[in-house]
Amino acid sequence: MAVSVFDLFKIGIGPSSSHTVGPMRAAKMFAEHLQKHDLLSETSRVRAQMYGSLGLTGIGHGTDKGVLLGLLGYAPDTVPIETVQDDLDKISLDQRLMLMGTHDVAFSLKHDLILHRRQALAEHPNGMKFTAYDHADHVIIERKYLSVGGGFVVTVGMDPAPVLDAFNEVKYPFSSAKELLDICQREQISIAELMFANELTWRSAEDVRAELMNIWSVMQTCVSRGCGINNPDATGYLPGGLNVKRRAAELYTQLTQHAERALSDPLSVMDWVNLYAIAVNEENASGGRVVTAPTNGAAGVIPAVMHYYERFILRSTPSAPDEGIITFLLTAGAVGLLYKLNASISGAEVGCQGEVGVACSMAAAGLAAVMGGTREQIENAAEIGMEHNLGLTCDPVGGLVQIPCIERNAMGAIKAVNAARMALRGDGVHHVSLDMVIKTMRDTGADMKSKYKETAKGGLAVNMVEC
Repeated sequence: MAVSVFDLFKIGIGPSSSHTVGPMRAAKMFAEHLQKHDLLSETSRVRAQMYGSLGLTGIGHGTDKGVLLGLLGYAPDTVPIETVQDDLDKISLDQRLMLMGTHDVAFSLKHDLILHRRQALAEHPNGMKFTAYDHADHVIIERKYLSVGGGFVVTVGMDPAPVLDAFNEVKYPFSSAKELLDICQREQISIAELMFANELTWRSAEDVRAELMNIWSVMQTCVSRGCGINNPDATGYLPGGLNVKRRAAELYTQLTQHAERALSDPLSVMDWVNLYAIAVNEENASGGRVVTAPTNGAAGVIPAVMHYYERFILRSTPSAPDEGIITFLLTAGAVGLLYKLNASISGAEVGCQGEVGVACSMAAAGLAAVMGGTREQIENAAEIGMEHNLGLTCDPVGGLVQIPCIERNAMGAIKAVNAARMALRGDGVHHVSLDMVIKTMRDTGADMKSKYKETAKGGLAVNMVEC
């Protein structure tokens, strides 16, 4: 369960929140558990086993990299991405690793990092098992974790009471869009104001604002790097073997060198929105630092729409820049929390409708809010954003977050802009509620065959290879 906007917007590394960031966090949690309970000194070897979707697409999604970095004690938001490969090469060469950076243990990539392609844990499609062994090769401790989307990690068997208590601590708890709107109506506050009040449960007002602006700063840096600004690595081909050419830097050059063409094409703004999304997802695919929004696979949608707002809309509105950014993120976060609570943001659980679809819905709500929409129009924008992503499958070619993921983010961003504009042209009255469409997304995901849910066993992942 997510209770804070910062549960959804987390700084991490690519290419996948559920398959890279989640396993990284789980591995670090396991290593920290050994350290906390004074078990590091007894540990001679560790083994990590990945199941379900993690086993099927783990290599392409960087699961192996995430696990190793987590065992070393790195966190997704602070790992020095410039030296990551050196650390991984050392483990491969030495067949040993430093647990939490302090305790040397044996670790064979062949025998101690297992990706089970035909087995899944009963609890979730993204399951992991970590085991620590002593010098006699006896099991010291074994723990199971679930990567449930967006970098969220659940420890199997842990008491959920602390999370439920945190949910009930907030000033304005809500579990549906109807409850959210009813509270806003009763208190005569906006969705963003409600979310801000809830965040004060854990942080000061200054810290909430600072952390939100830091999230925005990381998004901006990601777009700039993807466009090739002060980043010589933004050209060439993405890793993984598909030979997917990086396009954002070239597109950025075209758009900036031929700006006069925009005067004759009223839809040229779409090129910029596409650019922003592609730039982020190329950075993600190359293992760069991104913001899960709400996942890495959908990381480009919200930054693209926020850049559209900041560069094309904000200039003509009286709102202060920072306030607009904060309102956008808080409003989008409220919508994201509803999906996390009542459905899923995991491609392995409900397909890409839970990733790009949710990101589109969140972005549409955030944009409608900063463009002056009423609460009802904001809810309508979020509903439209998902309604037309229902049934979207997750079929990454080669298990890589590249085809169709990169272009799909651009399409999700364009849909979000259109959803907000459609809602703002209406009066907020509509037949399908956000709650209805969230339930429909959840039911659709349950009915979807597993081969269309981040397994690389169906859809484009199969047909592109066959053709």
